[in-house]
Amino acid sequence: MPKIHALSPRLANQIAAGEVVERPASVIKELIENSLDAGADRIDIDVESGGVKRMKVRDNGCGIGENDLPLALARHATSKIETLDDLEGVETLGFRGEALASISSVARLTVTTNDSENGAGWKAASAGRDMTVEITPSAHPQGTTIEVKDLFFNTPARRKFLRTEKTEFSHLDEVVKRQALARFDIGFQLTHNGRVIHSLRRAKSLPEQERRVAAICSPQFMENAVHISTEGAGMKLNGWVALPTFSRSQADLQYFFVNGRVIRDRLVVHAIKQAYRDVLYGGRHSAFVLYLEVDPKVVDVNVHPTKHEVRFRDGRTVHNFLFSSLHRALAEVRPEQHLQAAEAREERANESGSPAVEPLHRGEFGPQGVMPLQENKPQSAGQVGAQVSAYQQLHPAQESTPWQVSESAANNAGQALAAESAENGEVPPLGYAMAQLKGIYILAENQQGLVVVDMHAAHERIIYERMKQSWSGDGIRSQPLLVPQAVAVSAKEAECCDQNQQLLLKIGLGVERVSDESLVLREVPIMLSGGDVEQLLRDVLADLLQYGSSDRVESYINELLGTMACHGSVRANRRLTIPEMNALLRDMERTERSGQCNHGRPTWSTMSLSELDKLFLRGR
Repeated sequence: MPKIHALSPRLANQIAAGEVVERPASVIKELIENSLDAGADRIDIDVESGGVKRMKVRDNGCGIGENDLPLALARHATSKIETLDDLEGVETLGFRGEALASISSVARLTVTTNDSENGAGWKAASAGRDMTVEITPSAHPQGTTIEVKDLFFNTPARRKFLRTEKTEFSHLDEVVKRQALARFDIGFQLTHNGRVIHSLRRAKSLPEQERRVAAICSPQFMENAVHISTEGAGMKLNGWVALPTFSRSQADLQYFFVNGRVIRDRLVVHAIKQAYRDVLYGGRHSAFVLYLEVDPKVVDVNVHPTKHEVRFRDGRTVHNFLFSSLHRALAEVRPEQHLQAAEAREERANESGSPAVEPLHRGEFGPQGVMPLQENKPQSAGQVGAQVSAYQQLHPAQESTPWQVSESAANNAGQALAAESAENGEVPPLGYAMAQLKGIYILAENQQGLVVVDMHAAHERIIYERMKQSWSGDGIRSQPLLVPQAVAVSAKEAECCDQNQQLLLKIGLGVERVSDESLVLREVPIMLSGGDVEQLLRDVLADLLQYGSSDRVESYINELLGTMACHGSVRANRRLTIPEMNALLRDMERTERSGQCNHGRPTWSTMSLSELDKLFLRGR
């Protein structure tokens, strides 16, 4: 080995740049964060050739003084922290003091700034060779303009790892979108090769914020999103979560912000995935734009150089808060809100003279909002069984055309619709059943038009939710094993078991530690007594170690209840009477998550009268 020697400042900065500057998108991220920390309310980004050739970021923030300019381009020089104690409650996006120094070491950097409205501006330039900074007077309004040219011009090995112009710009564009979603109070403009890509005004009101989210995440996302705003445990969560029927094949529409900082954290992803577990297809991904506000002192942002990851002081509390908030928001979706949102959308379209919304794709339905949850008392197992039996007392399938209903039944349905409408003054959200199609779908009429219901999927969700209520009312009961089962684990898992004895007992697992690396399983949940309880215990301990909580037992029980509900619900090609169909519609209006079956498929869809008129060119 050669003798030890100190690295030159130039080489040290180039090595440090590898942690901060990965591609043009990394540069834009650092520069925008500096502008936000400077108090700017307008940021203009102009790039060429995907950012490789040139990037310019201009803001109207506080600017940099003449004496501070040399330090602004020096490593580990910052105005945002002074002592180690300041790291415990960082409220700014940047604080390491190395971004500009790292960028200047691998590119040609120019900073033009003015820190007062009437004062003169100054320009500082660094070419990345000797790291010397040249300062000259320059006219500039209050704020800062940073221009970066020829990225990696002096490090050709790293330049080879850059992708095509289109790919690099897509990464850069994604960074701008994230920052625009993080700060609605800031105006953004992005220009690429002279063409304006985004021009986003400041959004103060909720409708303006929704328009910005729609512009960035697509109008379809907002049409299928539920707004959430809740507080608890010293935290505040707000934003938008998409309905399960708007699931994605990739996790490409997931934005989560902690105190205005975009992050991707395993604990957060796990909590959100759990909230969607009951209503999402396997292998599908949810879509969301969520904002979590917590005390800066309980979250550590100094975990990774790019600050994409954070560490919460009490991860279990954060996980439980996110899960319970989103789980409740998805449960409270009701058909009434779906129809109200559709009406509002159509009214806006009529006022503007443009189409209300693009036709829905197969397997999707329109937006549903939040409606106060009606109190629904848990039912006993006997009551659930009686309700299952009531729906199963159906007429046998007829040999004639399966969609036909008798004239008397149709007349009775029409009379019931008119009578109840006259009595109550309004029609229920899902209307009244008129016929059954192919023994599979219920056709109903409401105030807006036609409602089509998948009777098996809808009834499956109703039975499943009632079974869950009955089960949760009785609690998770356990039974002792005739022969206690020894389980060999690691010392870390055994220690975790000791620390979570009460939690394990609560979910029906009676476990005792007998040695440093050995446990004895003495009690298991009754419904899971025939399963692989050893693997279940290992999965629970793994969850506790990684996330601080586990819902494995509840997940397995819900899976069993879902299977029972599937077999207990009405089957295809079974004939339902008009009263039975109406009873099913009323149950759907009262049931949580009735918009999706247990497997994530939509249970109903609707077409307004105006949409039906368009099919037949009426009014043209």
